[in-house]
Amino acid sequence: MKRLMVDMDNCITDALFIERVNEFLGTSYNIDDQKDFELQNLTGDRKDEFWQYMSDKSFYDNAPLIDGVYDALKLLNERYDLYIVTAYIYRNSSPDISGNNLKYKYEYLKEKLPFIKPEQYIFIDNKNLIEFDIGIDDKMCNLMSSSKKILFDAWHNRNISDLELKKYDIVRVCSWKEILKILNIEKR
Repeated sequence: MKRLMVDMDNCITDALFIERVNEFLGTSYNIDDQKDFELQNLTGDRKDEFWQYMSDKSFYDNAPLIDGVYDALKLLNERYDLYIVTAYIYRNSSPDISGNNLKYKYEYLKEKLPFIKPEQYIFIDNKNLIEFDIGIDDKMCNLMSSSKKILFDAWHNRNISDLELKKYDIVRVCSWKEILKILNIEKR
């Protein structure tokens, strides 16, 4: 059975990152205004304070599932050796304050996708340590150890050109319907 890696953030759910930044700063940033992951662009010299603020808050409270992901993952889970592979350490801060993020991710996955067993969750920072037949992620760098690479369109990867994607044999998708089509899986 082929091994399938699916990222969590920006593939399964749009975590409430920008909402938490706005809550912290008292601002009204829009996620579509952001082009990359550079938190400094939003929080400036309060970056460390922001991550400390987030140490006991969840990005996943009331975070919606991405349209079509529930049914798609249900089908994929029946046909593949499927794993949800997600990083939980806040890269812009001390790893010591990231522990609750792991808990929040675990609880979200367990609640929202009950047909995927916790044994199918992999919490890891460097996803390229594990090889997969198929990888679905919103970050190009996380797909390099997969044979078939699917980049899920997200606010921070829209500046990657088609030429660059082609260079690494990566296909960009904008929906779970497109993923099922690429994998030749028809919805019931």
